[in-house]
Amino acid sequence: MLKSPFVYGSIALFIFVCGCSSAEDAAKDDRLVVYSPHGKELVDDFAKRFEAANPGVLVQWLDMGSQDALDRVRSEKSNPQCDIWWGAPSDLFMNAAEEGLLQPYRPSWAEQVEPAQHDSLDRWYGNFLTPEVITFNSQELTHETAPQDWDDLLDPQWKGKIAIRYPLASGTMRTIFSAMIWRFYKDSGSPQQGYDWLRQLDANTKSYPANPTLMYLQIARQEALVTLWNMPDIELQKQVYQYPFDYVIPKGGTPVLVEGLAIVTNAKHPELARKFYEFITTPESFVIQAEKYFRIPTRNDIPPEELPAWITATEIKPMAIDWKVFSEKSQEWMKYWDERIKGKGIDESTIED
Repeated sequence: MLKSPFVYGSIALFIFVCGCSSAEDAAKDDRLVVYSPHGKELVDDFAKRFEAANPGVLVQWLDMGSQDALDRVRSEKSNPQCDIWWGAPSDLFMNAAEEGLLQPYRPSWAEQVEPAQHDSLDRWYGNFLTPEVITFNSQELTHETAPQDWDDLLDPQWKGKIAIRYPLASGTMRTIFSAMIWRFYKDSGSPQQGYDWLRQLDANTKSYPANPTLMYLQIARQEALVTLWNMPDIELQKQVYQYPFDYVIPKGGTPVLVEGLAIVTNAKHPELARKFYEFITTPESFVIQAEKYFRIPTRNDIPPEELPAWITATEIKPMAIDWKVFSEKSQEWMKYWDERIKGKGIDESTIED
């Protein structure tokens, strides 16, 4: 049975949560501030674990979308309020690193991740891998009747049956949309065919919910039947919260995000930041995050038998992507989508020659 929408609605964005009743209860030097899109359950759990292991330390965290986290770190450059930025696609961390927003730190497990999963100057490291999937309401559709690949979403049978989380604040959706453009851009050097593809998707899209909770509810209530999202979150929603969800891994390949972790330049509590960085990325922490929060670790020294079967048994064909191009072009592409495509469907007057 589905939980009340009021329960799901409580998992809201932009909630500032403290590990004790008041920030004043902790000394200034014993307070750590974390920005993260990873959700209340995961971040609050590890904040409390860290506090328990370090008596007297207060962890404060702010829950927000990936792009919102980058925008906030940018706006605070002259007076950083955040110590640790935990979670966002690697292209956003690339942008932040180039802008001088992240300070180098080489974790103890640096040799246990692939070179493509961290910054060459140690300004950020990947800790989770996040495949993108086509999600559907499992009470109405099956693995056989749901869209099987990205281009299937353009079929007229899905008109008015797709809900997509508003992309501009979402690292997941920015990545999916940018990947759809990249499929054409890599050969032509132009985003135009990708824009045309997104126009056709827009023509089939019923709504752009402002946050994941609203998107989950629309699919659960069958206000729409299909969405695009990431595999770990969908596993969480269906296994823990009993949402009627399932997913298809696109047959032609799918973007697999590297979710990053970094210490902010001029962080006010750098020693605590380094300590927290190591704490949340031990093999033991990664196993908890995989089992309880459905996250796929980047560390390659975790025995497969310690990880859930949904990770080790799932076959995923990663889409070959130049993430450096994503970091350079994604903002431009998403701006064009927001101004020229969203809500316009396949209005021929918007298509450039």
